[in-house]
Amino acid sequence: MSTLTLEIKNLRATAVRLDARVLAVELSDSRSLSVPLAWFPRLLAGTRRERANWRLIGGGEGIHWPDLDEDISVEALLAGRGSMESRASLTRWLRSRQKRLSKRSGRPGRLPKSARCAKTRR
Repeated sequence: MSTLTLEIKNLRATAVRLDARVLAVELSDSRSLSVPLAWFPRLLAGTRRERANWRLIGGGEGIHWPDLDEDISVEALLAGRGSMESRASLTRWLRSRQKRLSKRSGRPGRLPKSARCAKTRR
C-alpha cells in the first residue's frame, strides 16, 4: 500500500476570494481550495468591506484580516480545520465589536445579521 504525503510546508496562498458563504484560496501549485465561511465565525460576522481587507502573511503561509483580528493558515485549510476559537472568546469579541460599531455610528445598534447568525451557529 502506498501513502500520499503532501508537502504542505511548500504550499502558499497566492490569492483570496470571499463571498457571503465561501472562502476560496488559490494555492501556489495552481489548486483552488474552497471552504464554508461558517467555519470562521469572525469572517462570517464581518461586513463585505472587512472581509475584503485581507493580506497574505508569512510569504503566503496564511491570511490575515486586520479588521476582524482573524488569521488563517494554509496548513489549517488543507487539514480541513475551521476556527478553533472557543464560544466564550467569540462571544467576548462579538460584544466588543458591537460596542465599537455602536460608538462609530453614534447610536446603539444591533450587530449585522451575519454576526448574529455566527453567534448562534456554535
